[in-house]
Amino acid sequence: MNSRRWNPEEVASPVGRYSHLATVPPECEIVFLSGQLGVLPDGSLAGPDAEVQGRQIFANIEALLTAAGGEPRHLVKLLTLVGGTEHLAGYRTAQAEAFGRWFPEGDFPAQSLAVVAALAAPEYAVEVEAVAAIPRG
Repeated sequence: MNSRRWNPEEVASPVGRYSHLATVPPECEIVFLSGQLGVLPDGSLAGPDAEVQGRQIFANIEALLTAAGGEPRHLVKLLTLVGGTEHLAGYRTAQAEAFGRWFPEGDFPAQSLAVVAALAAPEYAVEVEAVAAIPRG
C-alpha cells in the first residue's frame, strides 16, 4: 500500500508539483533521506549549474530509495533548498524531468522549497532531503 496524497477543496490548489497532504499507512517503514547534493558517487560535483546538479540529486535519491528497498513512488515529503533565485529555473527543469518519470499520474508527494543565501559550499546550487514510506517486507 502506498501513502495517500491529496488536496482538500477547502484550500487553494497547489501552485506546483506537490500535494498539500500525505499520510503513511501503518504497514510502512518511514525512511529519512539526508539532504542530497548534486555530487557523483565518487564525490565530485556533477556540474556547475542547478539543472545538472538537480538531475544528479534525483539520481542519488532514487539510488538511496533502492538501497532501502523502495522506489520514488514511496516518497512522502521533500524539502528543497535552492542557493539563490538564479538557480530556480534550472532546478525546476530537473525536477520536472524526474517527477514526469516518477509520478506520471501527477500524484506528487508533499513538498516545500526555500531559497536560501547559501548551501554548505559555494559550488552547491541545490539540496534536497526526503521522507519515504516503504512497505515492510
